[in-house]
Amino acid sequence: MSEFEKNMSGELGWDDEIQNEGGYEVLPEGDYTFRVEKFERARHAGSEKIPPCNKAILTLSVFNESGSGSLQTNLFLHSKFEWKLCQFFTAIGQRRPGEAIRMNWQMVPGSTGRCHVGVRKWTDRDGRERESNEVAEFYQQEEEPLPPQWQNSAPAPGGYVPGQF
Repeated sequence: MSEFEKNMSGELGWDDEIQNEGGYEVLPEGDYTFRVEKFERARHAGSEKIPPCNKAILTLSVFNESGSGSLQTNLFLHSKFEWKLCQFFTAIGQRRPGEAIRMNWQMVPGSTGRCHVGVRKWTDRDGRERESNEVAEFYQQEEEPLPPQWQNSAPAPGGYVPGQF
């Protein structure tokens, strides 16, 4: 989906009510349990560091004792980032370390795992200092309890149970 199509999907009518003033809360750096809330297929047009390639846009709910929130992360389907894809699929229990797998994207929504959330500092085009969260690393899946709000949630499509192969 192009940037234009993404922006058009939220079109407002002339008489609609508005309230969202923008902005978001930056979570403190740390280790979080995550659940994949949404998965989108997209295309990266290419940049200085990454050639044109497919990408997965993941919307994650994250939780730890310091807080909870939502963030997006991109997984680039390029050999340069195969390590990150392996980390992710190991974190959600679809892959064991050292194992070759075929990525099963249908089972990604609803899957859970652990990750390290970092804080990225950057300067916007107006010269203002900004901060945002990013997934710095996905961890190998361990037997840790899920947050209470996720414990009795419905399984992902196809009957996938996180942590089971």
